[in-house]
Amino acid sequence: MDLLYTAHVPPGEGPHPTILLLHGWGASAHDLLGLAPFLHGGEAIVLSPQGPVAFEIARGMLGYGWWPITQSREMDPGAFDVARQRLRAFLDEACKRYPVDRRKLVVAGFSQGGVMAYDLALSEPGRFAGLIALSSWLPEPIDSAIPTQEEHRNFPALVIHGTQDPMIPAERAQESRKRLLARGVNVQYRELEMQHEVSPEALRDVVLWLEEKVFQLIKLA
Repeated sequence: MDLLYTAHVPPGEGPHPTILLLHGWGASAHDLLGLAPFLHGGEAIVLSPQGPVAFEIARGMLGYGWWPITQSREMDPGAFDVARQRLRAFLDEACKRYPVDRRKLVVAGFSQGGVMAYDLALSEPGRFAGLIALSSWLPEPIDSAIPTQEEHRNFPALVIHGTQDPMIPAERAQESRKRLLARGVNVQYRELEMQHEVSPEALRDVVLWLEEKVFQLIKLA
């Protein structure tokens, strides 16, 4: 596991429902781990790897991302592919190291991490029980590069975005929703009165969606 990461592991032998939680640009592996006690009542494994791109956000303070952000804001396909491969390798190793319930594996990401989550879930829908994209977007080049698969149909996805987001306009989340629907994905879409953040209302929606649309259904199946 060559990515630094933080982990919340509940007691017991498992296997446990597991959430791969991917941070946004400028954050770190520690950024989202505080959500772990709220997700599935703290009874899920939460793994939060750190993006491989380090940069100085203030004197002596580093931030991390999944691919470099250039002045033009264009995504470097090569850098993105490196991040994609390292993230997949991380997940493969994590599933060997931790008692992951493979039927209850969810990938979730915030902002830039949400792009990584979109790519992972749409590329390998059979591997995941659901997708959560928070304050994020599905870039057209990534969408067009992934063939539509039968497993996309009715695949559970939750997309939450802030109407006041100054970094990623809500229109980009709306476009992402349309791209998911075109694949037959079962999208629950919410716009909340918030900025580029995970508000308490957004967290509540995530918690309810996980139980009602993913973990509960699998338990009853």
